[in-house]
Amino acid sequence: MTALRLRRHFVLAMAKQLPPSSATLRLLDLDGGSAAILSEARTDLQALPRQACQPNSLDAVVACDVPLTRELLDDALKLLRRGGRFVAVQSQGTVSQQLGEFLGERGYVRILIEPALDDLGLLIRGEKPHSTGEPQLRIQNVARMDTDSLTMERFRGRYLHLLIQQQPNLPAWARSANDIISWRAAAIEALPQPILLAFSSLPKAVGFMQRAVLAGVVRDINKVGKFSRETAQTWSCRPRINPTLESLRDERLVYIDIDPASAEAPDE
Repeated sequence: MTALRLRRHFVLAMAKQLPPSSATLRLLDLDGGSAAILSEARTDLQALPRQACQPNSLDAVVACDVPLTRELLDDALKLLRRGGRFVAVQSQGTVSQQLGEFLGERGYVRILIEPALDDLGLLIRGEKPHSTGEPQLRIQNVARMDTDSLTMERFRGRYLHLLIQQQPNLPAWARSANDIISWRAAAIEALPQPILLAFSSLPKAVGFMQRAVLAGVVRDINKVGKFSRETAQTWSCRPRINPTLESLRDERLVYIDIDPASAEAPDE
């Protein structure tokens, strides 16, 4: 295997450690070459130059074969949002307790140190601590990064997420080959066509759903479907993107059929 191909495999090992994001995964690439490779695995990735990065704003900082100094780790931690991750690979090195303790001393949590590729190199991950341990608040914190009440013309993301009632409501392993899956998406009753409730990211959809279920606004939602922007532009019902719960106070919700085969990730 050539050195270039090996490096590519090392970089792609970081992809599974990238965190959930809002509509766009905001990332700083410290080595200058990883972002282009990672974008093949995460099409929502937006690589930012260092001068454009503000404190507490990044979803991830990545590095391939960059020395892990105190200064580098401290700077990355400052730039990451709460729950954001520093992810690095080293083509040389072995797993050690000292490295994990080093990240812990710099303020990282959920630290992972393991071989990057079988027995080759190192994969290193650390996360910026959350201000709270409540999962609901963590989701809301990520969701706030996306703008509310967008039209399709103003939306710049690659995917939209819909709140879905799936029948039968069974995990994939419990369904039989004869089961026919049907999806109905939450929408606002309107003429001439209902208006789909759509969200710019999974955290935005889940954050809305948590409040909407407690308020009794939506019911029987058991799935969030992910659809490409191109697919969304073919819908006969226009979407309302990132509606607030307050904006639906006087609206009546209905549920309309949508083809599960048109989703990007039907099992999400």
